[in-house]
Amino acid sequence: MAFSVLASGGPNCKIFSGCGFPAPGAEIFQFDALFTFTIGGLSFNISKVTILLLLAVVVIIGFFGYAFRKPKLVPRGAQNVGELGYLFIRDGIVKETIGKGGEKFVPFLFSFFFLVWILNFWGIVPGAQLPVTSIFAIPVTFAIIVYVTWVPLGIYKQGFVGFFKNIMFPPGVPKGMYLLLTPIELISNFLVRPFTHAVRLFANMFAGHLLLASFSVAAFYLLTFSFIGIVGSAASFTLTVLLTAFEAFIQALQAYIFTLLAAVYIGSALHAEH
Repeated sequence: MAFSVLASGGPNCKIFSGCGFPAPGAEIFQFDALFTFTIGGLSFNISKVTILLLLAVVVIIGFFGYAFRKPKLVPRGAQNVGELGYLFIRDGIVKETIGKGGEKFVPFLFSFFFLVWILNFWGIVPGAQLPVTSIFAIPVTFAIIVYVTWVPLGIYKQGFVGFFKNIMFPPGVPKGMYLLLTPIELISNFLVRPFTHAVRLFANMFAGHLLLASFSVAAFYLLTFSFIGIVGSAASFTLTVLLTAFEAFIQALQAYIFTLLAAVYIGSALHAEH
């Protein structure tokens, strides 16, 4: 992460050099276009974010294509890993959350989990060092895809009136409470739900990456031949390593939470009692 120091004060920007701490900010999430092309009058800018997004798709298709190129009855190696991933989504999320009728959504949720996970994981990969989901447009797009899946599905399964009735008028509530509860349910399900679905993923990846960048820059900034510099730099570097391990856990956890919530929404569309 020393690029932040170089961009702010150069390689000589150290603790006793008179240069203030070049704290990384929103600039580490901004990338210029590497190249641009035009199709039908529309300009497309290809940046690091675009490349990492496409690379994640290639990695997922490549791995699972390789794992199941010659499937065996007793899985070994890559096939064993691939099947464990599939069973984790099918049994751990779909069956537990959606239940009956959820099998057809296993590929959808399976793809979402691994795509989000890999996009998160880029944040700790040397050379990439960017969780793509820390770019707000990405989790917003994912949340919209989930939204336009479960809402039409709910209308199709429950009928237009039945779907909105079940959303806005949950059973077992005193009728007088509907005056307060109905608008809350309406706003919660159709506005707050997709917003928080996107923001939860974005905020965790944004904050985690910014924290890692800050401690990485601190390790470089404090590295001087002095007691304070050596101890401070060593402490910052150690924290960076520990936070990297913790961030790897958070990246997988956020992919799981995003996929689990998508399954919950789909389950509520399939089964009104959800």
